Amino acid sequence: MTAASPIHAFGLFWKVNEIDWFPGKGNGGEFRLLGRRGKNAGTLEMADFRDQHGIYILYGNYGPHYAGLARKQSLGTRLKQHLDDEHKDRWDRFSWFGFKQVLKQTDDNRLRKLKDGLPAMKAISPLTTIKEMEALLIKAMDLRNRADSKFVAAKEWIQVRRDERDDYFARL
Repeated sequence: MTAASPIHAFGLFWKVNEIDWFPGKGNGGEFRLLGRRGKNAGTLEMADFRDQHGIYILYGNYGPHYAGLARKQSLGTRLKQHLDDEHKDRWDRFSWFGFKQVLKQTDDNRLRKLKDGLPAMKAISPLTTIKEMEALLIKAMDLRNRADSKFVAAKEWIQVRRDERDDYFARL
């Protein structure tokens, strides 16, 4: 069992144009949703959140445009679908709140792996649920509340921009 919180990782206001959605044959032809924690060798962690599951919000010029769930399909699949559906050209940023845990274990590219499947959950108290919902809303809407509510277990991951990728991979 894991901490009594559904959200384990999140990314705020990632830019759509910083993702190479159609990379060709490199990386097995798969795009990546690269996030990082830290900056320097020794403290830098990176992960690909393409296979994450949870909640996401699409933003356009006038703020939140659409909220969705990545349940049966991954976050990456859902976002890529929105590039060419009725939401096409109506969003340029997104935030995501992931339910899968980020493991200490890394893959061949030294990226932190996501735990397979969704974690088994302990019962969540109503007070914790309220706090988690408040934290999600504050972060998703970029509100400036006096008391910046924090998630019980989630860690923020910063988007790795296209022009930073090689440099960060060299630091891993």
